[in-house]
Amino acid sequence: MSKPKTSPRRKPMSEINVVPYIDVMLVLLVVFMITAPMLTQGVKVELPDADAPPMKLPKDQEMVIVSVKDDGRYYLNLGKDAKKAKPLDQITETVSKIKKSKPTTPVLVEGDERVPYGVVVKLMVALQSVGINDVGLVTDTPEQEP
Repeated sequence: MSKPKTSPRRKPMSEINVVPYIDVMLVLLVVFMITAPMLTQGVKVELPDADAPPMKLPKDQEMVIVSVKDDGRYYLNLGKDAKKAKPLDQITETVSKIKKSKPTTPVLVEGDERVPYGVVVKLMVALQSVGINDVGLVTDTPEQEP
């Protein structure tokens, strides 16, 4: 009689193959690099030119930007509906809540150069009335003439 053939026992492998994990990581890196620039939302505004020194803000600092379009409508750069006009009282309420939870968050006003001055002043007065006194204005740097 012949002996039945048995396969030799294999020892368990104690190594982890990390190549598939590296592939997944690289794919995720590419996806995030492509989508990150698309995450910034806002409203297109024609900023006035001003020769002012830029504000120094930390790179990872979140900021609240209130935009005023040339037709006098207000926009807030937060949430899903950043491109939807909001009433002034809703904007001041939202910004006030943000400042109370994170007092170091800068509040910036981005006004179109064609918007009447009174509309921007009305916004700043409304922000002051809810206790926000440190408001910055966003401007473009003027083009240098040769």
